[in-house]
Amino acid sequence: MIKTESLGKKGESEAVRFLTRSGYKIIALNYRARFGEIDIIARESGTICFIEVKTRTSLEHGLPCEAVATAKQRRMSKAALCFLKERGLLDAAARFDVVSVVEALPEPAISIIRNAFECSPEYTY
Repeated sequence: MIKTESLGKKGESEAVRFLTRSGYKIIALNYRARFGEIDIIARESGTICFIEVKTRTSLEHGLPCEAVATAKQRRMSKAALCFLKERGLLDAAARFDVVSVVEALPEPAISIIRNAFECSPEYTY
């Protein structure tokens, strides 16, 4: 496994611990659909949350959450709709969150942006 992949997996593990402590119930990890992947799918207060995790070792290249480009948002939107459709949940409350993890000693710095972006109407079924 190359360094960026192992950093990403470590960040996802940190994010799962953070989300669980924050009251999220994890539903799925690394959900893959034809259109893309979603790092974490969880439920918080009745809302299904599709979560992208971005991990960095420093802030030299900006905040991790700034790396969730429009193309990634589109792929996540499509994958999220596949997930909801597969499970008969198209009417469920849902949102997209982004978790930023900055690996720093002695503890990683973790933050979340709830409702970071919206699903584009062009992807509705």
